[in-house]
Formats: sequence, structure tokens, C-alpha cells
Amino acid sequence: MLDATLKQQLDTYLQNIVNPIAISVSGNSSSKSAELQTLAEEITGLSSKIALNSGNGKRTPSMAVAPAGEQSRVSFAGIPLGHEFTSLVLALLQAGGHPSKADPELLEQIRNLQGEYHFETYISLSCQNCPDVVQALNLMATLNPNITHEMIDGALFQDEVKQRQVMAVPSVYLNGEHFAQGRMTLQEIVGKLDTGAAERKAAELNEKEPYDLLVVGGGPAGAAAAIYAARKGIRTGLVAERFGGQVMDTVGIENFISVPYTEGPKLSASLEQHVKEYGVDIITDQRAANLTRKQMVELELQSGATLSSRSVVLATGARWRQLGVPGEEKYRTKGVAYCPHCDGPFFKGKHVAVIGGGNSGIEAAIDLAGIVKQVTVLEFADTLRADEVLVRKARSMNNLDIITNAQTTEVLGDGNKVNGLAYTDRETGKSKQLELAGVFVQIGLVPNTEWLRESEVELNRMGEILIDERGATSVPGVYAAGDATTVPYKQIVISMGAGATAALGAFDYLIRSSVADEAVQEEVEPQVLAASA
Repeated sequence: MLDATLKQQLDTYLQNIVNPIAISVSGNSSSKSAELQTLAEEITGLSSKIALNSGNGKRTPSMAVAPAGEQSRVSFAGIPLGHEFTSLVLALLQAGGHPSKADPELLEQIRNLQGEYHFETYISLSCQNCPDVVQALNLMATLNPNITHEMIDGALFQDEVKQRQVMAVPSVYLNGEHFAQGRMTLQEIVGKLDTGAAERKAAELNEKEPYDLLVVGGGPAGAAAAIYAARKGIRTGLVAERFGGQVMDTVGIENFISVPYTEGPKLSASLEQHVKEYGVDIITDQRAANLTRKQMVELELQSGATLSSRSVVLATGARWRQLGVPGEEKYRTKGVAYCPHCDGPFFKGKHVAVIGGGNSGIEAAIDLAGIVKQVTVLEFADTLRADEVLVRKARSMNNLDIITNAQTTEVLGDGNKVNGLAYTDRETGKSKQLELAGVFVQIGLVPNTEWLRESEVELNRMGEILIDERGATSVPGVYAAGDATTVPYKQIVISMGAGATAALGAFDYLIRSSVADEAVQEEVEPQVLAASA
């Protein structure tokens, strides 16, 4: 099951186990059960502190992990490899007493949760969003005896997937009822359970001292801005809904200079670690609501808190653009998807459509063609906008069709899930329909700037923040960077450079403002002295 390199890495990690733990395998006569048994045996063979037992889990095959002598509260229904191997390793370490690196206050909040919480998370081993949710819930189950969690590989438990109509991952159930969909942080999950947490957090944020520079957004642009500001020795804060931004949803990154290949979650983790090394005050799970310029720049948050700063860098990024047609919202996660890597496996052997003929659309179509029965790409324009190398690859695949001059008009369904798509042939004006099971939307980005529409920050007609060569906006002391701005190319490396530029521009503004204030003070003081005489 595990190659030599992976075994060596795992052996190194398992050295951190402090207390004895037990792995319990619940099996059947299937080949997957045999694979899981082999995996468990290989793991136990690497550490004398791990025992292997037979289990009686609700699902088979499954593997449960627990401190020795305790009832297991963390389990994996399926074989936790691929993106979930890290989840398994962390579960082993945490069961063995290795401490979590999460915020101590958050850990204590988890320990104090009252009530019974039995979580189930349906995942795909190819989903890069799923591990964060699985690891968060596993940690919660490890810390609180009233919490249990089971990861469920949807590919192995198709009957459950069909019964619960799971068509997107991660899909989380709590005590048998649907709880959440998509990526969630540990803090977000706890916040949904602890209803008083938001008010306590808002009160805490209101007490914070003003910053010299406050970054709004935790993606590449925001991280770069925070690092460059903190290196200047000024009080720097960063507030974001989640760290990493859209990069967290990116699988393969092959154009980040000097790094031939990396993945979004890995790059995001590196960015966050780098920012933390400079003592930046990082505030997550908070969404901006309004920005006003008074004596200082005031940032209002949706939680009700307000943060103050002498200068601000707006780096709120962008999100996937929606079709905006009937049926899209109704069938979201029920056949309408935006991440082919996460949700593609649920459409194995089926016909799906990809809306969009740019790079993201054609890349998605190529990936899906290796999983599904048939892929149909619909592009509004008369030609594809993707790079020629991608177009050639797509046209070479015998289960991939391309329709240009196609205007999507409606996502069709049976009330529970997608079963078709309606579009208009822009050349003939005729309405047509496709019978299919899924629709993957890949039509570009929309900036996360709606919250600025009532502010003094000037936006263009597409909602992008207007900036100059220094990253300055129309509001003094307010700078911006990255995909939320008018920068012409939305790329990670460009966002990082723009973040650095905006931070340096803001620092220059702070210096000049300080000099101006001192000059005014020098003019006032002699007049005061003269009046006193």
C-alpha cells in the first residue's frame, strides 16, 4: 500500500506519538477491505505504540482511531489515502497525545461545547477542499468526548450517496441532518455550534488598538502586503474570511516562478506560516461590511465589530462567476458545481457540461473527460478563448464535444437534481436542450467588492477597485491589490507583487502623513507660546 518514501515519512511522524493508541478495522470480503487491512498492518508495523484490533463499525470497510483503552470517536469509512492521508496521520498523532497547533482559546472552546454531536462527512479522495473539514472535525472529536466524526468516501458508499443525494463534497451531516456543504474552517464549524461565539468575538475585536496598516483579505496579495508592512516595523493586522482565499480552491499550480509544481492548500499554508513569522495580528472568520474614512480608516465587519487603522490595503480577491440563469441556484450541489476536481468523481459514467471556453473551462473539461462518459463544452463566443495547447488536447479526446455560439439559458432538473441544460444557438436563434447529469460553471471571476459600493472607494463598471501604479485608491490612505482591482492579469505571482507594491505605497503614505502632521504641530506651537507670553 505505502511506498518506501511514504513509509519513511510516516515513520518520522509517528515518532511524535506520546501515548499508546489503537487502530480498529471493520472489514468484509471486498478487495477494498483487504487493502484497508494491509494499510492498517503497515502503519502498526512502524510503531510499538500502535495496536491493531478488529472493529465493529457501522460501515465496512472502515478504520477507527482512538487512545488505547478508549472508545473510538474518529473513523474513516474507506481507505484514507490521496488527499486524506494527511487526515489519517493527524488523527493518529492527536489520538497519541501530540498537541494541535490550533489557537488555544479555540481548543478550549471545543472542549466546553455542550450536547451530543455525531458528524459524518462525505468526501472524494480527489477533493482538495475535503481534508480541511475532515481534519477539523477529527480534532473536535479528539478533544470532546461528546463529539464523534466519520469520514465517508462517497465512491465506496454509493448507496448512501444516492439516498442522501450527495452530489458535491465535502458534505457534512450532523446527527443525521445536513449540516454544511463545502470548505469550512475549524473556527467556522465551532462558530455554528457555539451560538454565542460571534458576539464574544465581536466584543473582543472592538477592543483592539488601531493599526498602522490593516490588510483586508488573506490571499496571495494580502499575505504579501502583510509581510512587507510588518517588515517595516509597523503595527500590522490582517482580517479575512479564510486564509488563502481562492488559492485554496486551486489544485495544480505550475506557473509559480521557481516552483515547478505545487498545490493551492500547500501554498496557502506556506503563506500563512510566513505571515505569522512577522507577528502580524491575523483575524479570520470575519467578513468586511463597510469602509469609511474619518480621522482614521474604519473597517466595519459583518459581525458588528469595527477595526481602525491609519492605512488599509484591500485585497479581497475574486470568486467564481455564476451563470445567473434559472435553475442554477436551485440545483447548486445537486448537479451544478464549480470545482471539477472535487465533484467530478460523483459523475463517473455520466454526461456533464462545462460552461466556458477559457483556460479554466477547457482544463476542467479535459480533467472530467478522464472520469465521466461524455463532456460537452458550451462557449458563448464563436471561438474558444483557451490557450492553443489546451484546445488541441481537448479536440483530441473522443468523449469531449465543443459547442460555440451557445448561450446557456436554464439549468433543468427533476426537482431533486440536474437532468438537463437549455441553451440558445446564437447563430440560428434556435433553443436547444442537452440531457445530462451535471453542469460545471467555469466562466471567469467576479471581484469581492460588493461591500464597497456604498463607500468612497471608486470602482469600475465591473466592480474592480480603481488603483494607480502605487496601488492607491480614490480614498487617502486606502490601497488595494490583487484580483479585486483593475490589474489586467489575475495571476498568483502578479497578486503577490501587487500586494507588496500596495504595502510600500501605504508605508510611504504613513511617512509623509507623519511629516505633515509634525510640520503642522511646529507651526501651531510657536503661536501658542506667543499667545501665552
